[in-house]
Amino acid sequence: MPDNISKQWVIILGGSRGLGLATAQKLAKHGYAICIVHRDRRADMETISQNFQQIKADAGNFYSVNADAINPERRKEVLIHLEELMGEGDTIKMLVHSIAKGSMKPILADPEEGLTARDIEITFKSMALSLFEWVQEILNLKLNDADMRVISFTSEGNTKVIQGYAAVSVAKVSLEALTRSMALELAPLGVKANCVQAGVTETDSFSMIPNSDGIKENALKRNPSGRITTPEDVANTVYLLSLEEAKWITGTVIKADGGESLR
Repeated sequence: MPDNISKQWVIILGGSRGLGLATAQKLAKHGYAICIVHRDRRADMETISQNFQQIKADAGNFYSVNADAINPERRKEVLIHLEELMGEGDTIKMLVHSIAKGSMKPILADPEEGLTARDIEITFKSMALSLFEWVQEILNLKLNDADMRVISFTSEGNTKVIQGYAAVSVAKVSLEALTRSMALELAPLGVKANCVQAGVTETDSFSMIPNSDGIKENALKRNPSGRITTPEDVANTVYLLSLEEAKWITGTVIKADGGESLR
C-alpha cells in the first residue's frame, strides 16, 4: 500500500450497516481515511457508535455524519466540512455508494398498497441518481484524487425478475448505465467506475425483500460454494478494486457471489 494512504479519503454512503459498514471496516484496517454518511434513527445509534469507534481506531482519519445523503444541501454541507478536515495533499480516493432506500411494493395491488410512479422516482433517485450527484459535486469542488475509484452495489435483480422488486430493478439497471457512462466520460480525469454485484447477502435491506427467506434458500441451493455471500466477501472485493493493480478495471460489473449466478 502507498505510504500516503492515510491522506486518501473514502466516502461511504450508507456506511452504518450491511455492505457499507463491512466496507468501512475493511478499508479502515488498511489505513484509509473514512467518511461515513448514514441515515439512522436515534434508537439505533448506540450500536452504530460502537462500530464507528472501532473504525475510528483503525482508520487514518475518520468523520461520520447522520444526514440524508440524497438531499443536495446536506450533500454540499458534508463535502465542504470534509474539505475543511482534509489536510494538505489529502484527496477523495474512493466513493462507495451503498444507499438501500427503495420501494418493495408489487405492481399489481390495491391502489393504497401497490407501486406508484412516485415510488419508482424515489427509489431511482436514492439508489442511482444520487451516485451521479455525489461524483459531480466531488469533481466540482476538485476534491478528487487523480486516480479516483467510484464503486456502487448492484444485484441479480438487474436482469432477473423478482416479485416486488420492480422499482429497485429499475434503479439498479440505471446505476449500471450511469457507471458505464462515467467510466467513459470521466476517464480523462483518472476516474474509474465499477459496480459490484453481490450474491444473496443477509442484510437489513435484504430482509425487506418479499419472500427473502425463500430467496435465501434458493441461493443456498444454487451456490456451488455451499453458502451465501457475506458482507465481508463484498468488502474484500471493494478493497481489491481500491488497489493500484486494479486501475485498469473500469466500466464493468464485478460479481462477488461465490458462483451463485452461474446457475
